[in-house]
Amino acid sequence: MLDNHAYNLFAQLTEESKSLWRINNNYLTDATNCDQCRIFWQRIIQEKEDNIAGLRQLIKSHLD
Repeated sequence: MLDNHAYNLFAQLTEESKSLWRINNNYLTDATNCDQCRIFWQRIIQEKEDNIAGLRQLIKSHLD
């Protein structure tokens, strides 16, 4: 069984992944007519990808 700390990391990874999916599949598509919004969403996508990579590294370090 995972301790609360590891569970929190997994829970946040799930939230970040779901959010990234929504942005890629809905928000970015809906912003096709607004360059300013597309740039914003693309920046958020990069941040989410960075967060996901960081969470994966943390989780891996706690499971080793």
